[in-house]
Amino acid sequence: MEVYFQLINDAASLEKACAQLESEEYLGFDTETTALDPFDGYIRLVQLSNGKDTKVIDLKPFMERGDLSTLPELKPLRDLLSAPRPIKIAHNAKFDAKWTRHHLGVDLNGIFDTMLASQLIAAGDQDRRHNLAAVSEFFLGIEMDKSQQVSDWSADELSHSQIEYAAKDAATMVPLREKIVERLRQDELIQVAKLEFDCVMPIAAMELNGFFLDADRWREQLDKVEKQQKVIGLDLQKMLSAGVAQASLFGVAEINLNSQTQVSEALKNLGVPMPESTRAWQLQPLAEQYPVVAKLLEYRGVAKSLTSFGENILEFIRPETGRIHADFRQIGAPTGRFSCSKPNVQQIPHEVEYRRCFRAPDGKKLIVADYSQVELRILADFSEDQNFINAFITGEDFHTSTAARVFNIDPKDVSADQRSFAKRLNFGVVYGIGASKFAMMTGLTEPEAENMMRRYFTTYRGLDAWLRDAARKSVIDRTARTASGRLVKFRFDETDRAAKGGAQRNGKNFPIQGTSADILKRALRLLHDKISGTSAKLVNIIHDEIIVEADTAEAEQTAKFLEDAMCDAGKEYIKRVPVNVDVKISDEWSK
Repeated sequence: MEVYFQLINDAASLEKACAQLESEEYLGFDTETTALDPFDGYIRLVQLSNGKDTKVIDLKPFMERGDLSTLPELKPLRDLLSAPRPIKIAHNAKFDAKWTRHHLGVDLNGIFDTMLASQLIAAGDQDRRHNLAAVSEFFLGIEMDKSQQVSDWSADELSHSQIEYAAKDAATMVPLREKIVERLRQDELIQVAKLEFDCVMPIAAMELNGFFLDADRWREQLDKVEKQQKVIGLDLQKMLSAGVAQASLFGVAEINLNSQTQVSEALKNLGVPMPESTRAWQLQPLAEQYPVVAKLLEYRGVAKSLTSFGENILEFIRPETGRIHADFRQIGAPTGRFSCSKPNVQQIPHEVEYRRCFRAPDGKKLIVADYSQVELRILADFSEDQNFINAFITGEDFHTSTAARVFNIDPKDVSADQRSFAKRLNFGVVYGIGASKFAMMTGLTEPEAENMMRRYFTTYRGLDAWLRDAARKSVIDRTARTASGRLVKFRFDETDRAAKGGAQRNGKNFPIQGTSADILKRALRLLHDKISGTSAKLVNIIHDEIIVEADTAEAEQTAKFLEDAMCDAGKEYIKRVPVNVDVKISDEWSK
């Protein structure tokens, strides 16, 4: 692919180039940087292309004159990047948006992200790759040479090959977008693509903001957990030793508590009816009847927290900010849910001892908000089941209301156990569980579980009909969609009963969980716009929860912005059921 490019390294040429480009409808956009993280390097090149003519802007000469975010000579470039038009076409736009915000001081607006679009079109195909080379080959049939990607972008003089490589990346964006838009229209994905593109800048900002972790509190918590693990481990050893034929000289068997084989054998010898595996969800129903199982689950919980959330998490605190800047993958699952790494701050244990370590710095507050039972509200809305809808409209405790209907008793007579059963059933239905799985979750026999579920669906007939229809469509159409139009395609062998059953479960769950992800992403964009220009900044998200940090003086106003953004987003997708958001202002991350 031949590309015409112009290298720009002075103020006059830059102003002229930006004036030419601002009238374009679409621009291919890319950056070349000296590192992968904006805190570790600088932007060397900014490339902008209309597909025929590509401007490659070398920022190194400008750096010698001052701060790029305020340098007058760069104002035309900053204005162009922050304007909603032209649309900037980028691959993995979050990367470029972070560098643009951190070093040029502006939000990247008007984004079309070819990587996110490719992921949407793949519709859950885990074999598809979405780097620029793979996407260009898939949609354009061209092979891109990416060898210059790891070249030295800090060199005093860049080679012709480096500049040409940079120009080609930006120029490729324009024809790539045209092909991708054809597929987005064909697959009816335009609406969800816009949702994803609008969410890029809020996530870029969140990663740059980081989340403050009090290292001293964290170490104190680790000390407590390590001591707790030793105590629990000794108790568990004593309990399991009765199930080991040969004890040690001290009467306590030497059991490797991390060995599934040794632990399973000891439990069997103690008369515990062991399931096929020792996974937590299979052992949970046995915990009430067998204290040794409860102790094992407790030990494992502590051990896992030490492994996943130990001293290692402190290594991710950047010294220049004192914060953790995790990496969020916007489409981390086919449902549209985020995934997170380096580290995974979405999986910090719920216990207050862990969460309190993430706190507001002095003079700040955390505003923590989460949707109330959003997936169940989505399910009620989709199913149009009036009993299900009324349970939310009345404002009663939903699980109590369900228990009252299932057990045919007055809500005030519902016991804690009955509410617990109803809660497990309500959430189990969202994930498409059957009677056998529900029996394992609750300790009921399978006939008892079947009877409980029969009463449940007799109460919510419209819900039953919707779930059956969703399962049927997943097998016949082999697709499912969320409220935004997000698509998943089910790929399974018709003769494989297990695979077919999995598709049916996902056919019921995908629209619910995926619409929840849609709502969160819409809320993030609305929030980003509302808090612009204030002290408030997004610091973390977890599925249906958003955490914002703000100056103490602006905490109340920020809480209102956050609640409004989340409610407004919910109302765009949920029409028949009220959307509730619980908001709390706190010094630390807690509910």
